[in-house]
Order: sequence, then C-alpha cells, then structure tokens
Amino acid sequence: QVQLVESGGGLVQAGGSLRLSCAASASGRTFSSYAMGWFRQAPGKERDCVAAIWWSGSSTYYADSVKGRFSISRDNAKNTVYLQMNSLKAEDTAVYYCAAARVLKVVPTTADFGSWGQGTQVTVSS
Repeated sequence: QVQLVESGGGLVQAGGSLRLSCAASASGRTFSSYAMGWFRQAPGKERDCVAAIWWSGSSTYYADSVKGRFSISRDNAKNTVYLQMNSLKAEDTAVYYCAAARVLKVVPTTADFGSWGQGTQVTVSS
C-alpha cells in the first residue's frame, strides 16, 4: 500500500494554469516501483484517467481531452508526482485524484489502481 496526499487545487480563470502535486509514502516498496495516475471526477460523472506515468517516467498516457494542455511528471527522489495543467477550461472543473498502480495497462482505468489520495478540487471559472 502507498499513502497519497494531493495538493495544489483551487480556483482559476479559464486559460489559466495550475500545478497539482501528489506526495507518496510507500511501506515495503519504493515509490519508483509504482506507476502513477491522475484521475478526475465531475459531479454526476465517472472517474476518468487524465494522465498516467510509468515507473521510470519514460512513458506517459494522456486522455484526448487534455493532450497538449496537461503534463504529468514524477520525481522519484522526492516521492512526488505532478500534473501541470495549462490552458484550463471550464470543463476541466472536477475533483482530481492521484493514484498508484503496480501494473498498468496501455489505457489506464480505475481498476488498475490500488491506492488513492483524498482528492483536490479544481474549479475553472469561465
């Protein structure tokens, strides 16, 4: 299991930027042994993966809706994964969750991830 704590959410105007951080503490395994993902869930909608990064950071996944605007990265020395969000739109408004997985499919789903953070609210005003 790994404990995850997100930070960096808030209120931003459309076109603006936010950077989310997720600090991890893993018991028994190193942070670098986990693939990491960022999910979001808007009211009344399913929780969807917006970005994921594999163990060394050499491979990433982005949902079509955020490609070219969001960037996921990780610092294994700091046990932290980041989500840089640029050109934010009103439809990006959601609770954003960080999650950790031991095994990850090419197109990540919630079922891949065994550990979740508590979420951080991102609100984009139009």
